[in-house]
Amino acid sequence: MDKFFNEKLMPGIMKFVNTKAILALRNGMLYTMPLTILGSIFLILTNFPWQPVVDFLQSMNVVGPMNQAVGATFDIIAIVGVVGIAYEYVKNEGHAGLNAGVLALVSFLILQESFVVKDGLEVGGIINKAWTGGRGMIAAIIIGLVVGWIYSYFLNNDIRIKFPEGVPSGVVNSFAALIPGIVIMVLSVIVYGLFKNFGDTTVLDAIYRFIQIPLEGMTDSLGGVIMMGFIIPFMWFFGIHGSSIVGGIMGPILQANTLNNKAILDAGHELTIAAGGRIVTQQFLDQYMTVTGAGMTIGIVIFMVFFAKSARNKEIGKLSVVSALFNINEPIIFGTPIVLNPLMAVPFIAMPIISGLILYFAQYTGLVPLFGGVTAPWTTPPIISGFLVGGWKLALLQLFNLTLSFFVYYPFIKKIDRMNIKEEQEAASQA
Repeated sequence: MDKFFNEKLMPGIMKFVNTKAILALRNGMLYTMPLTILGSIFLILTNFPWQPVVDFLQSMNVVGPMNQAVGATFDIIAIVGVVGIAYEYVKNEGHAGLNAGVLALVSFLILQESFVVKDGLEVGGIINKAWTGGRGMIAAIIIGLVVGWIYSYFLNNDIRIKFPEGVPSGVVNSFAALIPGIVIMVLSVIVYGLFKNFGDTTVLDAIYRFIQIPLEGMTDSLGGVIMMGFIIPFMWFFGIHGSSIVGGIMGPILQANTLNNKAILDAGHELTIAAGGRIVTQQFLDQYMTVTGAGMTIGIVIFMVFFAKSARNKEIGKLSVVSALFNINEPIIFGTPIVLNPLMAVPFIAMPIISGLILYFAQYTGLVPLFGGVTAPWTTPPIISGFLVGGWKLALLQLFNLTLSFFVYYPFIKKIDRMNIKEEQEAASQA
């Protein structure tokens, strides 16, 4: 079995996650993270769960300006994503990536409508923010990757305007973008024209209807919960950073689900499943399936600190407390160890799935509310993060799941503790 995993399965997985497209997607989407965090600060304030604070802000006439900050962050996620993905793709090919990022943005704008119809009147010359946020996320990914590939193809094959030595690099890089830039823009215009004239639609709208909505539906399901809950700890079991890999691939879709919920609230509707609300969002993964680290290993930390008998486990527990509170659990994963330890594989994989299923059914039945647009940094301590993203009910459910992790891990870590005690006693007797 180990030979199959190490020689067959894992090389294939690593080959996939290290492809140019996946690396560009993972690294490019990281540029959107500060926007969601900063926007969430203002979103929390404008929707503060204590009415006196809301009344005070309204009396100071600052709610409107703060909503401007929310819109200027959440509503341009797709723009930042398309630039970041194309930039990272070309940078990984060894070229200056900023020009590619700018061309990707130009292509993204060409492929959307530059007008809206309001009250029977056509208003033109605009950037339609309906597509620059969550609805345009998958389109931004596709356009960023395609533009990055085309741009890299031309530069890799040295198809560019060339200058003699001594010309400043800034000038060289600017003119290097002209030939691939012309091709990218011409192709964008042609594609826009084809969709507009033969389908009376746009590329962004088609991608949203035929790709993004089905993908959101797939993730927003029991199967999606189980898949994420399994893959992340499964990859960690072999020492691979599953959180980073799965987050890089699934993150854009989960973000789109989050922004879908925010759009429902912004429209003045109640956030319910019947109204189109999504259950599985970025908060679902960060605060309820990887909280305290992959595998939700806080149960191990509690055991080691308060109940462990072996000196080794006590020491690991003391070293892991602070990092676990900020959702970092490498000391537990490699110190217990969990990596390549068949005894710990069962609770390590089972706990995130259990937590995800509990939350899924709690939200599906209306026991706790769905997540709005507020996101918290993944290092936010548990309970606090639950309250920030969903209020006291979700904080209480988070506490319940974290408490449950102790009982899920207990029989397995107890066995490890006994084995360590025996080894320590044998070492002492030999000494």
